[in-house]
Amino acid sequence: MKPFVLNLRRQALAAAAFVMPLVHASDVAVDASIADYKTVSGVSGNLNSIGSDTLNNVMTFWAEGFKALYPNVNVQIEGKGSATAPPALIEGTAQLGPMSRAMKSEEIDAFERRFGYKPTEIKVAIDALAVFVHKDNPVQGLNMKQLDGIFSSTRKSGAPEITTWDQAGLAAWAGRAISIYGRNSASGTYGYFKDHALDKGDYKNAVKEQPGSSAVVQGVSADQYGIGYSGIGYATSGVRALPLSSDGGAFVEPTYANCLSGDYPMARFLFVYINKKPGAPLETLTREFLKFVLSKSGQSIVIKDGYFPVPAEAVEEGLGRLK
Repeated sequence: MKPFVLNLRRQALAAAAFVMPLVHASDVAVDASIADYKTVSGVSGNLNSIGSDTLNNVMTFWAEGFKALYPNVNVQIEGKGSATAPPALIEGTAQLGPMSRAMKSEEIDAFERRFGYKPTEIKVAIDALAVFVHKDNPVQGLNMKQLDGIFSSTRKSGAPEITTWDQAGLAAWAGRAISIYGRNSASGTYGYFKDHALDKGDYKNAVKEQPGSSAVVQGVSADQYGIGYSGIGYATSGVRALPLSSDGGAFVEPTYANCLSGDYPMARFLFVYINKKPGAPLETLTREFLKFVLSKSGQSIVIKDGYFPVPAEAVEEGLGRLK
């Protein structure tokens, strides 16, 4: 079987079960072919997770569900940003390294220099990286060039600078300055947005950098003229996730179907990285936790937290990497 790939720009997955746009979380379901988790004996001890803030809440929910099955397990979770995951795995201070972006080549190289092999990547959820505005903002949507014009000082896409809402297509808000919220540089979401929305350009100094995804959304919900980016799982009633266009065409909603198809321009996998020596069995506690994550129960928790479950192909790939 070929490795499962979610193409973020083009159609890369034929998801026959999800051919209609899915707008509400209640419409999202775990792939019926994904098995439920079966408990095993001898699972106990301490499990440490250091990494992504985007995954912080869902890691907590997974930990609670896992501990309910194994009362002698203690899971510690620290979510200060994806950039903290690779050093934690290298230094051995965590068995789990959740990340909202793929590891960079230099991070993989540093791990390989230490251990002689590469870290193991497990896809655990799908996120529509969302651009949020205040709930009362009537803008219909934005294209990727407009995002570059709003957030970037270098505007590598060739977009003009955008500082007011009428310049972003909202004539009724002429002259009203756009207030910009974002993440700090330790965040994988910061890096992902920089790469995909800013064409790897620089952020404006005007961006109000926040320490976590929740703070970005809270900032926008309290600021009528605000705009910010965060994982879709942090959506609240005070904000609205904008439809986006990759090429100036039709706006695309951040739904599960549109992520699977690649039509939503900022769909991404969320990952957990681990240290597994090739040819050697993974220690029981880490293996069973990740098997729980990739089970029907674990992926149902993904939906509960507002993200999207991975398809069966990704589960099969992940389980294969745990062996």
